Amino acid sequence: MFDTILVANRGEIAVRVMRTARAMGLRCVAVYSEADAGALHVEMADAAVCLGGASPAESYLRSDRIIAAALETGAGAIHPGYGFLSENPDFVRDVEAAGLVFVGPDERAIRAMGLKDAAKRLMDEAGVPVVPGYMGEDQDPGHLEVEAAKVGYPVLIKAVAGGGGKGMRLVERPEDFVDALERAKAEARGAFGNDAVLIEKYIQRPRHIEVQVFGDGTRAVHLFERDCSLQRRHQKVIEEAPAPGMTAAMRAAMGAAAVRAAEAIGYRGAGTVEFIVDSADGMREDGFWFMEMNTRLQVEHPVTEEICGVDLVQWQLRVAAGEPLPCTQEDLTITGHAFEARLYAEDVPAGFLPATGRLAELAFPEGVRAETGVRKGDVISPHYDPMIAKLVVHGPSRAVALRRLAAGLKATRVAGTVTNLAFLGALAEHEGFARGAVDTGLIGRDLDTLVQPPAVTPGHWAEAALAALRLLEAEGWQTGFALWGALRRQVVLAQGEEQHAIWVTVQGPGEVVVEVDGDTVACRRGAAGWTFDGRPGGGVFVGDGTVTVFAGYGIPFEVVDPLAQVGEAAAAGATLAPMPGRVVSVHVYKGQAVSAGDRLAVLEAMKMEHTLTAAADGVVAEVMVREGDQLEAGAVLVMLKALAEA
Repeated sequence: MFDTILVANRGEIAVRVMRTARAMGLRCVAVYSEADAGALHVEMADAAVCLGGASPAESYLRSDRIIAAALETGAGAIHPGYGFLSENPDFVRDVEAAGLVFVGPDERAIRAMGLKDAAKRLMDEAGVPVVPGYMGEDQDPGHLEVEAAKVGYPVLIKAVAGGGGKGMRLVERPEDFVDALERAKAEARGAFGNDAVLIEKYIQRPRHIEVQVFGDGTRAVHLFERDCSLQRRHQKVIEEAPAPGMTAAMRAAMGAAAVRAAEAIGYRGAGTVEFIVDSADGMREDGFWFMEMNTRLQVEHPVTEEICGVDLVQWQLRVAAGEPLPCTQEDLTITGHAFEARLYAEDVPAGFLPATGRLAELAFPEGVRAETGVRKGDVISPHYDPMIAKLVVHGPSRAVALRRLAAGLKATRVAGTVTNLAFLGALAEHEGFARGAVDTGLIGRDLDTLVQPPAVTPGHWAEAALAALRLLEAEGWQTGFALWGALRRQVVLAQGEEQHAIWVTVQGPGEVVVEVDGDTVACRRGAAGWTFDGRPGGGVFVGDGTVTVFAGYGIPFEVVDPLAQVGEAAAAGATLAPMPGRVVSVHVYKGQAVSAGDRLAVLEAMKMEHTLTAAADGVVAEVMVREGDQLEAGAVLVMLKALAEA
C-alpha cells in the first residue's frame, strides 16, 4: 500500500480525508492557494505545496501542478475530495499516466456518467428506471419544443453537463418553453462550455433520494439511502439517512437498481446514485427514477457513515490500494437515524447571498460531529464556497436525532460573519419536516416563515449592554459603585436597523437594572449564571466593537461609539458630554424647537457646572439623559434635527 497521499482539495473535505489517512498511519501532503497559506488543512499535513494564486483556476484546478507536487513529495496516491478535479476524467488519466494511484473510479466510469443524457441511456440499458423524457442529440429548438410536448407539461430543461441547478429551468406552459430554453442554454454554455440540454418530465411532488454505493471495480454494494429533499434552488440544505417513510420493499428495489448502475460501469470506490421519487401517492416501488450518478465522495456522506458504522474514506483508501470490497451486502445494516446540516456564511434575508468575514468566534457543542475546515480567527474567503461546517448528529430514532440537531444548532456559537444558522434552526423545528412530510418544494412554500430573523427581546438588549460594559465579567464589579450612589451608565447599541441608548444601573454586586426603550429588565447573577427578568442568558461573545448574544442562533449587536458619530451627527446637532460628569438638569424635551445658543442641559464635573447649548437652530429629536445621570466622556445628551428635517 502507498504510504503517502496527496489531498487535492481544501477546506473541510481535505481535513476529513487527512483525519482518516493519518489514523491509518499514512503521511499526508496538502496543496494550497496563496489565500489558504494558513488554512487548517495545511497545518494538519506532513508536507504542503503552494499551487498558485487565490482563484481555483490558478491553484486547485491546476492538475499539472498537483501531479508535480505529488511526485516531488513522494506521494503514491492522490485523493481528490469532492468538487474541483474530483470528476474530471482527464485528471484521472494524467494521474495514472504519472504512475500514481487515483483514489476513486477510473477514467472510463467517470466519462460514462459525466453527461446526463448518455448516462441515462446507459442506465436504461442496465435496467435502471429513468425519468420519461428526451435525451437525443438533435438540439434544434423546434425539435426540442416538439419533444417537450410529447413528454407533457410541466417539464424540466436540464443541461447535459450540468450540476448544482445550473442550466436548469422548469417550464409549466408551452408558450414559455422557447424563452426558458434560451436561458438554460446560455447558462449551461457559460458554466460548462456545453449548451446541450435534455428534457424531463417534471415530478409534481418530488423527493430527492440518493443511494450510497461502493465498488471494487467488479462488485458493488449499497449502503442504503439518504434523503436530500430539503433543498433551496437545487442546493441541498439538510440531509438525512435513512429516508423517512421508506418501505423495506422500496429500499431493496432502489438499492438493487443502484448496484446495477455501479456494476454496469465497473465502478471502483465511493459513489452516489441519485433518484427522483414521486411522493404524491406515497413511496412506491414503481415511483422512482434515475437522475444522475456522482462519481466521487458526496458532501453528505457522514450521515451514511453514522447509520452504517463505517468510514467511507478508509474504504476508499483500502480499495485504491488493491483490496477487495470490505464487506458483503449482508454485512450492512441500518442503526438509528442521522442528520447533516450545512452551515454557511450567507445572508439569508438578503436572498442567501454568500458572505465573507473573519470568524471571531466558532465553537460547536458536544454530541455534534462538526466537519469543518476552519477555526476561530480564520477568514471566509470570497474565492471559495462559503461553507463553515457540516453539523452531523445521530440518534436511535428520527425524532431523537432531529431534537439533537435542533439543540446542536442552538448551542453552536459563531460570530464575525452572517450565517444561515437561524434558517437551519427554523428548518429543524419545522412541523412538516418533523412529520417527515418532505419534498424539494418545502423550503420554497414556507420560505417567508423560515427566513424570519429571531425576535430580539429587551432581555437580549440587556445582556448585550452588560457585555459591552464588561459587567458580565467578575472584574467589572470593581467599579460598580460611585460616591454619590448607584452607578448609572449608558451604552448605545445597534441591531440591524434598530438603535437604542441603553441605561444600565448597578444596584449592587450581581444586581443590575437595564432600561431599553421604555422597558426595564432586572438582571441578576446567580450560581448558574446571569438571568434577565428570570430567564437565563444565552452567553455572549465580545468582539471589536461588537457583541453577539448566543440566543436565537446568535444575535449580533454593534456597540456605537458616540464620539465616532460626531461627524455624521454634526448636522443634526448631537450634543456630547465633554468630560465625565453628572447631569444637573435638562432643559428641553423631545419635539421642542430651539435656537442656536439655547440651553439644553447642565453637567457637573470637577465640582463645576458646565452649560451645554444648541450649536444651531433645530428641533429636539431625542433626549438621551435625565437629571442625576452619571455620564462618561462622549456620551450623547441631546440629538437635534435641522429645521428642514423636522
